[in-house]
Amino acid sequence: MLAIRHTLEVFFTFLWLGCISFGGPAAHIGIFQREFVQRRQWLGNDDFSRLLALVQFLPGPASSQLGFAIGRVQAGLPGAVAAFIGFTLPSAALMLAFALGMLAGLGDQYSWLAGIMLGLKWLAVVVVADAVLTMNRNFCTDGFTRIIAAAMAALTLATGFMALGGLLLAALAGGLWWKPAQPSTATPATLPKPNGRSLLWLLPFAALPLLAVISSPVVDLINGFFYSGTLVFGGGHVVLPLLQQQFEQQLTADALLAGYALAQAMPGPLFTLATYLGAMLLPTAPVSGALLATLAVFLPGFLLLLAVQPYWHLLTRYPRIRAAVAAVNAAVVGLLFATFINPVLTSAGLWHYSSWQIVMPGLAMLGGVMALRWLKLPVWALVLLMIATGLVFQVITHS
Repeated sequence: MLAIRHTLEVFFTFLWLGCISFGGPAAHIGIFQREFVQRRQWLGNDDFSRLLALVQFLPGPASSQLGFAIGRVQAGLPGAVAAFIGFTLPSAALMLAFALGMLAGLGDQYSWLAGIMLGLKWLAVVVVADAVLTMNRNFCTDGFTRIIAAAMAALTLATGFMALGGLLLAALAGGLWWKPAQPSTATPATLPKPNGRSLLWLLPFAALPLLAVISSPVVDLINGFFYSGTLVFGGGHVVLPLLQQQFEQQLTADALLAGYALAQAMPGPLFTLATYLGAMLLPTAPVSGALLATLAVFLPGFLLLLAVQPYWHLLTRYPRIRAAVAAVNAAVVGLLFATFINPVLTSAGLWHYSSWQIVMPGLAMLGGVMALRWLKLPVWALVLLMIATGLVFQVITHS
């Protein structure tokens, strides 16, 4: 009974946080620190710092992985699952409702929704531009990492080079030629000793690709989202170019960007974009598609966390591994910049407007970037502002 009570406590705590955690991973981490270190004292500052360092090292959704790890500390593996469900549920439910509305053709029935969609496209431009600038500052700190980012951007724009190949090349280049700063050699005494059993959590990575021999939309959906979730270094924004490359044949750029922009307005993890996309990709069974896509995109990060946690402090002592991870982070900056150019900026369709019409969306997007970076405008307020601007623009141009 005590274990059940702890698990339910974890679930309802994270459910509440999933309703109020706006602002992206950085904001989520701050909320978790206040809630679980200062207020509830589920873990100490040192334990929290170690978990935070681990999720920054691994691919996947950092804040969701951190919540998963905190839930595991409090109530074991059931607590980890409860933390994931609670934190993800509010955003996923809203994204599913939006997808169901799109599939029902509400955008065609109500012309005012076209203005909302337009505002969401402009919002996507603002948010991705801000992500590129922020990630460039954090990950491209010297000449080598800037070259990696520029090469990845040029390669992607020129050839449509698949993300996996570019990231692997970046990891190889970093491991061979770059020398990052040396980390602290102190090893926390409280970390569990590696025993090998945790590596069993990696088995799905070997088993899942075998499903590729099965020709099925459901299997393709699971493989595509699992693959994307495995490669997301550098934050949730990187999931956009990965999913765009995976499903560009099945989804229009407009549908993808509308979901991505709306995900910015949701509390909780940005990865619930997968909920919306899963429903759109399986229109005959949208709820099942949403559920499968959501589980598939989150699962790799959680499996890696469970497998690597006993080893991570040992791995990060190897300079070549740290250099490879740093190079991959730089490469995703280039990948995200290429995505900003195409399809994010191209889908805004600015060249379709006349000379006077381009002024309003241009000023809206420029003002949005400035408001987000320098005025620190909350994301939810920016969402409302861009939607209102899109509605006004729709009225002006169709009156």
